[in-house]
Amino acid sequence: MMMWAHEEGGLRHAATASLLLFGLLLAGSLLAGPTHAQVAAGQSDDPTEPRQRSVVRFLTTDEYPPFNSRDEDGVLTGLNVGLARAICLDLATTCDLQVRPWESLLDDLAKGRADAVIAAHKVTPEALKQVDFTDSYFFTPARFVIRREAPEVAATPTSLDGRTAGVVERSPHKAYLQRYFRNTEAKAYATAEAAREAMLKGEVDLLFGDGISLAFWANGSLSNNCCRLIPGAFFEPAYFGDGIAIAVGQKDRELRSQINEALKRIKASGRFQELVDRYFPIKVY
Repeated sequence: MMMWAHEEGGLRHAATASLLLFGLLLAGSLLAGPTHAQVAAGQSDDPTEPRQRSVVRFLTTDEYPPFNSRDEDGVLTGLNVGLARAICLDLATTCDLQVRPWESLLDDLAKGRADAVIAAHKVTPEALKQVDFTDSYFFTPARFVIRREAPEVAATPTSLDGRTAGVVERSPHKAYLQRYFRNTEAKAYATAEAAREAMLKGEVDLLFGDGISLAFWANGSLSNNCCRLIPGAFFEPAYFGDGIAIAVGQKDRELRSQINEALKRIKASGRFQELVDRYFPIKVY
């Protein structure tokens, strides 16, 4: 009897020790966090961890080169297209890039028909009523254009005194010119195309407008090699905005944060500058 009791007590002690060991191992595994398989699958027990998206649905247009357009084979291309794909690659997710008319982009996003819009939208108070924006990734400066045969001149109020500059009516460029270049006459036209035509006809000495459009016009066939950019770019946010950014849903703070982090990594790696050099062989700054 005593021998049996001794053996029984030993078994109970052994069982208790095993249970304690199992409990310690289980607690250790829980404290260690998600397994490698969970991480690989985008799963995590940490509620602060951003969820892994299997796809990001981007909207853009195909009528604004070199940001977004179609090449001679009809393939969607441009800075925005390349950047969207770089973001998806960085986030290890699939890109679903769809083309929509410009006027419907933000409305489609606000109604949940997409996750983001990458179409060179400027961050404006009006747009912020519908959507939110990531950090700016590109800036659209204002630039002056002068006739190619004109003497070299600086883009300063004093240097441009007494000249006539073509601008678009009711544009920030007209307002800026009238505020800071008071001795340069602002001659307003209904559209940018009309102002450029006036430049071709010699009706104005200068053009002042969107630097990207003017850079491609002055260096393209439509200008008939008439003109060149004056060195110097203007970036005042109060007139020309805080740059262009990617639009996201107002409630999708997680995606906004993920894209912002991706943009930082893409810029730090040099990939963004590669895209700019590829799609902007003409320097706009």
